[in-house]
Amino acid sequence: MPLLHGAVMNFSELLRWQWDGYTNYHASRANLLLHIVVVPLFLVGNVVLVVALLQGALWFALAGLVAMAVSFAVQGKGHSMEAVPSIPFASPRQAVARIFLEQWINFPRFVLSGGWLRALRQASR
Repeated sequence: MPLLHGAVMNFSELLRWQWDGYTNYHASRANLLLHIVVVPLFLVGNVVLVVALLQGALWFALAGLVAMAVSFAVQGKGHSMEAVPSIPFASPRQAVARIFLEQWINFPRFVLSGGWLRALRQASR
């Protein structure tokens, strides 16, 4: 169970906590535009990594890891442009949980719910 400021959160609590503050940490036009490109890069890299490991294709696994790392680094740069900084990770375990929840659940939900487009329009004003 991930920790947040000393409190233990289960999966659903962490997912809800991350979603509740999502628009606060994704309001900058530059960050929104970076995310719409590099989150899919992370997802593709993640799938490539898993498939490559299952098939024993180490070079492809490395390519998947590189794609994920580049995506994460670019997202970090994007988050540094936000007026409201992201809450630091409390532990390595929490970092992994938050990263994968954002990539696989909350950012796609943000896009599909129209939140990304609303935030982009709001940032353009």
